[in-house]
This record gives sequence, structure tokens and C-alpha cells, in this order.
Amino acid sequence: MRLLCYMMTAWITCCFVGTRQVDAEQPHIVFLIAEREYQTEQTLPDFCKQYVRDGKSSFVYADPHEPNKLIGSEAVDTADLLVVSVRRRTLPPQQLNRIRRYVESGKPVIGIRTASHAFCLRNKPPEAGFAAWPEFDSTVFGGNYTNHYKNSLIATIQRVNPSSPSAESLLSGIKELPCTSGGSLYCVSPLQEQAEVVLQGTVEGHGPEPVAWTFLRTDGGKSFYTSLGHVDDFHGHVLPHLLSNAIKWCLHE
Repeated sequence: MRLLCYMMTAWITCCFVGTRQVDAEQPHIVFLIAEREYQTEQTLPDFCKQYVRDGKSSFVYADPHEPNKLIGSEAVDTADLLVVSVRRRTLPPQQLNRIRRYVESGKPVIGIRTASHAFCLRNKPPEAGFAAWPEFDSTVFGGNYTNHYKNSLIATIQRVNPSSPSAESLLSGIKELPCTSGGSLYCVSPLQEQAEVVLQGTVEGHGPEPVAWTFLRTDGGKSFYTSLGHVDDFHGHVLPHLLSNAIKWCLHE
């Protein structure tokens, strides 16, 4: 019932944002949401309603009766920006290939938290009739997710190289740093060479880990990823502005 309410809210939000698209040249942002951990089926439509002002936004969800199938995945075919919040889902080959084609076209991608392990299971192959993409993290985000630190360890988030062009753009207007995150710190080091880190996090007794970065893909497209995405992060002062800046960076810079 809760999922149905969230989907109805998201549909209303999508229609509301879509009414702003009077110019056919405005971008189409597709939010791909399929995870049960962080309530992004609610936080992302709420974010979109408050922060996304340009173009049309569409929401693609997992089928509530079959979590490894998507409802409305054809929206990806006309996307100008794909925002991924998915956790450990394998998909029908046709649906996963649709996402592959989007990436290979060189269009921008944003990943939120569990997107680093979006399309693969933990140490087991997909069931018959479904496909996995275990290289999605390294191919699309230049990442290297392996696990996360204990939930009891509070992560402190701070800037990295604030004078870089990417940092200036992505951290514009964000003054509440350093800050703490509501979620556990992900283990993602080392990143690929083409990645440029703008935020890093630390927990007691361990070295820093990248928390937000840009990545220039081999297909020529650009990506942004952040391991922020806990519901408390969306209610804070950093993630909403960071994500809003990332959307502008992907579409206009």
C-alpha cells in the first residue's frame, strides 16, 4: 500500500513537472528507482518537485509484483539524463539492454548510493530469463564498490580540492561542510584514473573514502556518482543542492 501511494505521488509529480515543458528542446530526465533500503521512491520525487525546474521528469519503478522487472522502462529511450537509484536487481535482457544502449550513446548518468551495485546480485548469477551487469559500477562511474563500514560508525563528509572546476560547479552554494551522513560510509577505493573526487568521507580508525565524484567514460559520456542517498541525507542541506548541481552539470556544462 505504501509503495502504491509513493507511485501515485511520483506520477502526480511527473505530470506536474511535465507541464513545465513548453519547449520541445528542454531535457527529459528519467529517474530509475528500484531499491528497498533508502525510500528513494519517495525522496527522489520530492526532490524533483522542489529542485528540478527545467524540462520533463519521468519515473521508472520496479514492478511491485516482480521486483526484477521495470514498469515504463521505455522512457529510457528518450532520456537526456538518466538518474539511477537501484540496488541489486537483475532485469529481463531487453530492459537491461535498453540501459546499456543509453550509456553507449554517450549521454550523461547520475548514480545515487546503491547505484554502485545496481544490476548484479551478491555472489550469485541471475535466475534464468534475467541478466546482470556487474561491471556497471566500473564502466559507468569508474567506481570500485566492495562493501561499507559499520552503520555505527558516523561518517564525516568534507570537500576535496575545492578549486577544481568540477568542485566549483558541483559544490556551488553548499556551505554546510564538513557534515555528517545519515548512512554508512561505502568502501569504493581505488577509483579509476578518470574520476575526479569532490567529496570524501572518513570514519574513526579508517582512511578517507570518495563520497562524490565525476567520471569521463570511455564512450565519451560523463557521469556523476555519490554514495550519499540515505533518507536523512535528502533531509539535510548538502545532498539536495549537490544533486541539483549535478543535474545542471550533466545537462548544461
